[in-house]
Amino acid sequence: MVLRVEKKCSTEQIAQVVREYAGVTRKRAIGEIIQSLRIESDNVIVSFGEDAALIKNNEDGLLLAADGIWSMLMEADPYWAGFCSVLVNVHDIAAMGGTPLAMVDILSVQDENICHDVLRGMADASRKFGVPIVGGHLHPDSQFSAVDVAILGTVKPDEAIFSHTAKEGDRIIAAFDLDGRVHPSCALNWDTATLRDTETLRSQIRMMKTLGERRLVTAGKDISNPGVIGTLGMLLETSKKGASISLSKIPRPDLAKAGIDFYHWVRMYPGMGFILTAEEKNVAEIIRLFSEVGITAADIGEINNTNLLTVKYGDMESEVFDLGEEGIMHLFI
Repeated sequence: MVLRVEKKCSTEQIAQVVREYAGVTRKRAIGEIIQSLRIESDNVIVSFGEDAALIKNNEDGLLLAADGIWSMLMEADPYWAGFCSVLVNVHDIAAMGGTPLAMVDILSVQDENICHDVLRGMADASRKFGVPIVGGHLHPDSQFSAVDVAILGTVKPDEAIFSHTAKEGDRIIAAFDLDGRVHPSCALNWDTATLRDTETLRSQIRMMKTLGERRLVTAGKDISNPGVIGTLGMLLETSKKGASISLSKIPRPDLAKAGIDFYHWVRMYPGMGFILTAEEKNVAEIIRLFSEVGITAADIGEINNTNLLTVKYGDMESEVFDLGEEGIMHLFI
């Protein structure tokens, strides 16, 4: 299904909005940090550049990830920050085709009320996703408020979904739960998780495991702070590939009803969203499976070997990133 983009939509404006978005630009320091920390280990199958590290555990694999919550979200709505600290970590494990097991947290607070609100959000999300918080650390006298969470999961190594394995000619699938709202406290968050019933939410998370078990996808990531186009750029950088996508095919809600425009939508962090690559023969089945759990998915473009991410709309085409020249995370510069 081809979806209509606003008449005034310009591919160059979209490219500029994505390139300059803080959710993208704040990823630039990752490459330098990786170079400082990288130590090879025979037990580590994949690590930096993926949504979670995959570590050998006899015949099985352990997934390990961590996320910190953006300070502006903590200031805007401590409850939502706590909820998201769980949500983003569960998504990291799901994106790898894994099963989340448990989490630990580090909480720094300067205000007791903020502490209670964050904990309520974390507890509600933990119950909804069915992933317990089993320990952590508290800084009760910090000069600032922050929450960071680490998560452990499992996956069979031969069923894992990676970011670095996209291939030339693969189709690109964008998948979103569109049955949501712009979160009242954060205009760049599309909230579905608080609105969905527990079983639907958990079935959406399990769907990525199904795709991995059936080996239907070649690569994937959960759509994070850089938005759908920025997240695709990160996948391409890790895979050392390029892509061309059609803006009109990106799934989106009724934007007028949501009170936002398309420029806003491509920067949003979705409550449930993934960017995947797959062989063309598997695309229809992937879209069908997502639809069974209330997720709208669409084929939006193709992987190529150019190292360029370009966006198209009608007869317009613009380059968003030259991943060979600079990249987003500077993994290979």
